[in-house]
Amino acid sequence: MWAIYKKELKNYFLSPIGYVYIGIFLLACSLFFYLDIFTYQSSDFANLFGSSSTVLTFIVPVLTMRMFAEERKNGTEQILLTSPKSITQIVLGKFCAAVSVVIIATLATLMYFLVLKCFGVPHIATALVSILGFALLSIAYVSFGMFASSITENQIIAAVISVGFFLLSWFLPSMIYSASNFSLMYAFYMSFMNGTIAIDNLTLLLSFTLMFVLFTIIVIQKRKLVK
Repeated sequence: MWAIYKKELKNYFLSPIGYVYIGIFLLACSLFFYLDIFTYQSSDFANLFGSSSTVLTFIVPVLTMRMFAEERKNGTEQILLTSPKSITQIVLGKFCAAVSVVIIATLATLMYFLVLKCFGVPHIATALVSILGFALLSIAYVSFGMFASSITENQIIAAVISVGFFLLSWFLPSMIYSASNFSLMYAFYMSFMNGTIAIDNLTLLLSFTLMFVLFTIIVIQKRKLVK
């Protein structure tokens, strides 16, 4: 697993993908920090994540679309599947590498907290809970993006599937109220944004992540058996 993890993480930063993700994310955070916090002289650090969470819908697929689709397109999937590493190790290695990039970007938002602390008195507990919720939301998105990449060899199609699913889960609760119980964005807004950790919302984010990691393992395992 660690060999796959190091290889994938290295690939993210030897190619523009990791820098593009972090750069766009921090650029969006800077914009929202100015518009939502600095302009209105608010000390609510959680507002930064409320606005920035919408950006995840479009930038996480950029990070995840190549994870397995590129292997199939380049013909290197066969080498990967016949390696001594188990399918679980391969999937977890790729997943953890993408999660590392996401966590690096999320932790970088602490610089905005330090800036805010110079001009106000932000609530530390609320800020930490918001960061935790945002990280869990990002990781859940990565899990689905990885799954989308595993079912196609076209990176663009994988990205479109991910964006479409994220948008659907984002807007569906406004049309069907019962769908809010399964909306990742709703779970983030209704709990973590308010500085509270609700067990049901925490369980939703974690179970969603686990489910799509397992789905990816199943998809890759079936492809290995077919080959």
